[in-house]
Formats: sequence, structure tokens, C-alpha cells
Amino acid sequence: MKEDANIKAGPRIFGPADMLIPKSGLEKWSVVACDQHTSEPEYWERVDEYVGDAPSTLRMMLPEHLYRRKDFYQLAEKARGKISEYLDAGVFRTVENSCVYVERTLLGGAVRRGLVGVIDLEQYSPAAESEAPIRATEGIVAEKMPPRIALRSGAKAELTHVMVLVDDPMRTLIEPLGEHKSEMEKLYDFRLMEKGGRIAGWRVSGKLIDMVSSAVDALSQPQVCHERYGSGPSSMLVFAVGDGNHSLATAKACWEAIKPSLSADELAIHPARFALVELINIMDEALEFFPINRVVTECDPEALVRDLIEFFPGTETGSGSDGLKLVCAYADTVEELTLPRCCAELAIGALSKFFDSYFPEHEGVVDYVHGDNVVLKLARKEKTVGFILPALDKSSFFRSIVIDGALPRKTFSMGEAHDKRYYLECRKLEV
Repeated sequence: MKEDANIKAGPRIFGPADMLIPKSGLEKWSVVACDQHTSEPEYWERVDEYVGDAPSTLRMMLPEHLYRRKDFYQLAEKARGKISEYLDAGVFRTVENSCVYVERTLLGGAVRRGLVGVIDLEQYSPAAESEAPIRATEGIVAEKMPPRIALRSGAKAELTHVMVLVDDPMRTLIEPLGEHKSEMEKLYDFRLMEKGGRIAGWRVSGKLIDMVSSAVDALSQPQVCHERYGSGPSSMLVFAVGDGNHSLATAKACWEAIKPSLSADELAIHPARFALVELINIMDEALEFFPINRVVTECDPEALVRDLIEFFPGTETGSGSDGLKLVCAYADTVEELTLPRCCAELAIGALSKFFDSYFPEHEGVVDYVHGDNVVLKLARKEKTVGFILPALDKSSFFRSIVIDGALPRKTFSMGEAHDKRYYLECRKLEV
């Protein structure tokens, strides 16, 4: 990634910020990410009724199922106004120069650990092919951007549902903070609505911030990245966006729009240069990766599978040798394919390469399906073929981004809808 000549060096890739935490009423304040339950408006209706007139992040954002409403931009203006109202009304306490160590107890009982802070958007790129140390994991869909930009542009504060992954197999960054909870101020501890489980957060400040910074610096060393992912600039991958790709791309777009009006000094410290995120260790046992399978309708299943096999010479039917494995199903046929490992780092990457080549000249509609049994059921229909993809290998996930670039849209899901990040901490965007 090329450094802007006007940007002063100095800000860390990740660090503390002045956090805004509500003084009370957290049970109604914290709601799940806007891009969840888009086909279930009744979910958001329940949340709306529960929240009522209480201060809530529900009023500071818009659930994604509302993005196509004719009055969307009026609703966006109202949401930005609510942010200003909360700031003026003293809803928040300010927790200065801090990160937040988070323990999220999921509905099933597993505890997922995270660290809330800010990333430097000058070190992030949403481009599919990038050498930035912070990168998108999935391709950005252009038509999803305008509503998000409308919500963030001119807003006086930000809230976040973005979860950013760090590849930390030795558990040097987040997990050690759990041993210091007795030394930290507990900021909140409450039950989340709608099967969200429970969340607790502690203030990370002072010497513990130094500990975090040292761990981030160690993970950011070029030799560390090169040893893990290969040589060359593209291997300098430190963080990968897990959830909230479009929201973080929005923060970047808004920052780029602001930059031309700023002085050199302002460019280095302006709040919009940074974005609030939660860091999660990809190796955290409570973090589940679910593959999103593919079903193709209105196609010739046998011809499509035959062409797939021919597209990757050396593909074997059956369990085969070591390689990229996926299951294809159509009519009464269910068989495993083993693709040569050289064609991509992940099976979904290889399948997407084939689709990109195949569909411009052939009929077929690709759908994205959760659950293997659902794929098998749908694949019994005429002119339909399903592909069941293997679980993503956490140990090769970052390497796949380095080698193949951002993954295809809807490659994976990080947990069920109620496991996603709930809005909670906020941060001012104005000087």
C-alpha cells in the first residue's frame, strides 16, 4: 500500500481511543448488527417495541431491511440527528485513551474474547487485490455502499459491529488481558436481548495499553508475516475483516472524502482517520466459521459438473488424494470431488474461479445456502446442482487472502445471527 505523501507517520495500526459508554440502560441500548435478520422484519419490530423511548443504538443506525425504503434518506437524517441528541443529552460517559477487553458469553455457553479499539484507515484497503496490512476478506458490492455512506457522512459519532480478525496462534494479544481483569475497571456486564447471550467489558489503559501495543508490534513485523504467508509485499497481512466488510469500507470512503480539506497536522490526528472495531483472534475456540454452500438452478447439472472437472485438470472423483475437497449433488447423484491444491488455497476460491469462467456463456443462477442437508434437498430438483463446501481451515485463512485476494462474496459466516457483534461502544468523529 502506498503511503499518502500528506499523511504523517506515527499512528499505530491498532490502538486506544476515547470511548463513549452509556451511563445506564445497556439492556435496551445494545442491539445486534444492522445486516442481520434482513428477511425477518418481525425481529426488528420486536426490538423496536422492547426499546421504546429508551436511548438505544437502534435509533442511531438503520436495520438493513430498511435500506430500500423510499424515505431511506429521511430516516438516515433522523438517525444522525439522534446521535447528536444523545451526545448533547449526556447519555454517555467518556472513557479516555482506552481499549475495552470483552468477554462475550454466547447462547451455547462458549466465551468469545475480543478487544475493542481503533484501526488506522490509512493502513486498510477494501480492494480485492491489496497489499495493505488490514484487508477485506470478501469482495465489496458497490451498490451496498451508498446507504451506508449516507448514514455515516456528517454523523458526529460512530458505533460499530465490525469484527476484525488477527492470526495469533500463540495467543499473545487478547487472551493475556483476561489474567488482568482484577486490575481493570469493569465497564459493563449485562444480558443481551434476543438470544445474544451475555457481555462483559473491562477498561484497558495505562501499562496494559503498552502490553497491547507491544503485542501488535510483534505481530506486525514483516519477518513474522513473511514466515507465515510467504515473501513479498502481499504477505504483510496483519488484520483481516471478519464481519462488517461494507461498514469498514464505508468508513474508508468517508475518510477519503474528508482528507482533501484537511491540513497536514489535521490529517495525522483527525478522528475520521480511525474506525472503531473489535479484534478477535481467529484461533479463539468460540469463534465458529460456517461455510456458505452453493446451489445452481436453471442449469444442466451433468454438463456443469463435467466442465468443472475439465476446468481443473487432475481433478479426481471420490475421496482422491490430498487436495481441495467438495461434494456435488444432483438428482440421485452425490459424489466427492478432489481438486488439485494448486488451483487455489480454498475450495470456495477454486469453485468461484470456475463459476466466473463458466456463467458468462452458460445458463444458471447461483444461490447461497446454509446447511448441508438443505443443499441435498434442493439438489434433487430438476436443473439443479448443489455444492457442499468444507469447513474453513482457520490456520490457512490468512494465507488464502494473501495468495488469492479477497474471498468471493458469501464465502463464510462467523456464527449464527444472534452471535454477531452487538452495537455498544461509540466514539466521536468530530474534532
